[in-house]
Amino acid sequence: MADKNLCPLCVSRPPRRSCPALHQEICAVCCGTGREQTIDCPLDCEFLRDARMHEKLPPLDPKSIPNTDIEISDNYLHEHRPIAVLLGQLLLIASVETAGVVDNDVRDAIEALIKTYRTAQSGLIYETRPDNAIAARVADRFRADLQKFMEDAAKRVPGHTIRDKEILGMLVFWQRMEYQRNNGRRKSRAFIESLYALLPPPPAQDKPESVIATP
Repeated sequence: MADKNLCPLCVSRPPRRSCPALHQEICAVCCGTGREQTIDCPLDCEFLRDARMHEKLPPLDPKSIPNTDIEISDNYLHEHRPIAVLLGQLLLIASVETAGVVDNDVRDAIEALIKTYRTAQSGLIYETRPDNAIAARVADRFRADLQKFMEDAAKRVPGHTIRDKEILGMLVFWQRMEYQRNNGRRKSRAFIESLYALLPPPPAQDKPESVIATP
């Protein structure tokens, strides 16, 4: 029989924290070492939120960032901010409504989407799908929601659209944000959580006219 006076994970220290993921008391050390590694921490966990405030992200090697040939200047980002917001909102929706998703799944999904839009720039239509099944579901949800948004926008403002090149550029922007905010933990959702703070309300409350451009 387990000793209730000891942490059920290490069985050596007294439990001091109520873990909402495991639904039991664990010690502070196991909380810290297991957080987003072996424990699927819910985003509203008080200990996770406190850790976020003091978290030191691992150093980012510039050579590890893909698609560096696509330049995203401050001016370009400012001019296309509505599109960046829209795509960020759709990534957030696809992420939070896909079971089991973590930052690395979102990373794979974004990379697949970027490859798809890169191919479109050459005049070919080829949809890249991630090997990662969860990432594939995120990418599929993103594509479906973006397509629906575009169709609704076209009904309201005929002849207007968002160019593939603009979508590509803003996906690269969000890819770089993911690389910067991913804390390296296996079950990290630091990037997904950051989208909540970075973005305004979901696209259903926005006017399509604010993000579409004249062809």
